[in-house]
Amino acid sequence: MQNVFTQTIHVPGTLAANLGIYYKLPMDVQLVHVSANGSNTNNGLLTIGYTGTLAAYLASSSIGDGNVPIVFDWNDFVGSQYPHISAGTVIAIVLDFDGAGGTATADFTLVLTFTEG
Repeated sequence: MQNVFTQTIHVPGTLAANLGIYYKLPMDVQLVHVSANGSNTNNGLLTIGYTGTLAAYLASSSIGDGNVPIVFDWNDFVGSQYPHISAGTVIAIVLDFDGAGGTATADFTLVLTFTEG
């Protein structure tokens, strides 16, 4: 059975600029689930990829509103498949905080679910 783990990211308050989160994992993984929302009615757009190709895993997608997350799985990912991410890859998560002129995201919460391997 594969090891499954989640990573939760929460940014309190109302964003005033785009948010960029960059990190590496120490092992090969597959991204199998993403859940994202803001606490308000917002126009946030989420993109997940790696340095150099920001939309490699999840192209720009609307997040949930009013604490009701939007869930992304295999058919929402680029190529309609779970992305494989090699150990040491710089994972890039970018939130366009207001969807280029809409309402800014408040209390952004993101949950990523991975399987190891």
